[in-house]
Amino acid sequence: MSMDRSLKTAGSLVRHRNVLSRSERIAKLTDLEKWTKEKSVFGLPKVANRNVKVGKKEKKKEEAAVAAPGTAPAPAAPAADTGKKAAPAKK
Repeated sequence: MSMDRSLKTAGSLVRHRNVLSRSERIAKLTDLEKWTKEKSVFGLPKVANRNVKVGKKEKKKEEAAVAAPGTAPAPAAPAADTGKKAAPAKK
């Protein structure tokens, strides 16, 4: 039987959120040196909370490293024709 989402551990429920609590916003602004303890906690500026994903490594570089040092890397194969006609350009 599966466990209800509310009963799971806190670590498994962590995910990206766009809306931050006031304390989280103050922490981010302090890191960016845009807020000090002398300023009010009301009327804080917006804080961007972006979750950046890192892309995968390109295989071309890996294939070139595998090839022998004295030989040139093999050329890429041309894309296969799917048989579909291209849509006309919109005006």
